[in-house]
Amino acid sequence: MARKLKSDRVLFSATVLLLCISLVMVYSASAVVAFQRYNQPYLFLTKQAMWTVIGCIVLWGAMKVDYRSYRNEMVIWGLLGLVAVMLLAVLFASPINGTRRWFGIGGLGIQPSELAKLACILFSALMLERRMHRINEFTYAVLPVTVVASALIGLIMLQPDFGTSMAILAIVGIMLFAAGLPYRLLVAGVAVLLPAIGALVWMAPYRWARIIAFLYPELDPQGTGFQLNQSLIAVGAGGEFGRGLMAGVQKLFYLPEPHTDFIFAVIGEELGLIGATGVLLCFAVIAWRGLRVALRAEDQFGSFLALGITAMIGVQALINMSVVLGLVPTKGIPLPLVSAGGSSLLINLLGMGVLLNVSQHEAPGMS
Repeated sequence: MARKLKSDRVLFSATVLLLCISLVMVYSASAVVAFQRYNQPYLFLTKQAMWTVIGCIVLWGAMKVDYRSYRNEMVIWGLLGLVAVMLLAVLFASPINGTRRWFGIGGLGIQPSELAKLACILFSALMLERRMHRINEFTYAVLPVTVVASALIGLIMLQPDFGTSMAILAIVGIMLFAAGLPYRLLVAGVAVLLPAIGALVWMAPYRWARIIAFLYPELDPQGTGFQLNQSLIAVGAGGEFGRGLMAGVQKLFYLPEPHTDFIFAVIGEELGLIGATGVLLCFAVIAWRGLRVALRAEDQFGSFLALGITAMIGVQALINMSVVLGLVPTKGIPLPLVSAGGSSLLINLLGMGVLLNVSQHEAPGMS
C-alpha cells in the first residue's frame, strides 16, 4: 500500500503565521505613509495581500510537485539561463534610488536577484549530490559551484546589490560546509574573499559610509547614521509590551522604509519585546524544522535542497534583524515572509513549498 504523503505541519504553521503577521504589520507600518504620498492608506496592504494570495497558490503548487523532478540538468540550466538573461535585462531598466534591481511587467515590479538565489541553490544541490564523494578535490567538486555562484553574484553586483550578493555567498558556503568541504579549502576561501569584500566596500564611498555609521552612529545622526538611530529608537521605545498596534511613532516619517527593510523595528516598537521575540521564534522554528527535513530527506539532493532553502530564509532573516538591532551595517535586505515586496515574498513561498514537499519524502525508518 502506498505511503500517504504528509508535509511538516509545524513548518507550514510557522510560515502561515508569518504571513498573517506580515499583512497586519505592513498595513500598520505603511498606512500613514501611503495616505500622505498617494492618498491611499490601503495601497501597500492591498499589494501585499495580492502577492500573498499569489504566493500561497505558488506554495500549494510547489508542495504538490515532487522535488525530485528538479533533479534535471535541462531544468536547472534552463532556469540559470533565464536568470542570467533577467539579470542582464534589469541593468537596462530605469534606476530606482540609484540602483537597477527591478523591471516592470504589466505594472508589477520583478526583482531577478530573488530568483537567482533559488536557481543557485538548485544547481549547488545537484552538483554536491553528484560530486560530494570527492569534495576535497577543488576543481572537480567545488569549482563548478563556485563558478556559477560567482557569475550570478557578479551580475547582481552590477545593479548594485551588495546585500543579496553576500546572502548568496553565505548560502552556498553553508551548503559546501555541510557537504564536507575540507578546512584547508574553507580557510583558503575565506582568505581570498575577505580582501575582495573589503576592496568592494572601500571602492564604494556609500558602503564605507555605512561602515562608519555602524561603528559611530552618533557622529552623523541626521545623515549616514539616521537609519540606524531611528531603528534603535523604535526598538527601545517598545519596551516589553510595545506601544500598541498602530500606535508606533517612528514609522511616521522618521524611520525610512518602515514597511520593507525596517518592518522589524516597527514590530519592536508596537508589539514590544514579546512581539519581536514571537517573530524571532517563528524563524527559529523554520530553521529547526528545515534542518530536520534536510537530515531526514531520502536522498542527498533533497537534503542539500532543503538545507539551501532553509539557509535562504534563515540568513536573510538574521541579516535583516541584525541590521535593525545595529549588530551589522545597514543593508537593504527584507525580512523574509514579512516585509512588503512581491518578488521576495513569491520566491520565498516557492522555496517553502519545495521544502514542504521534501518533508513529505522522509527516508525509510524516519518518523
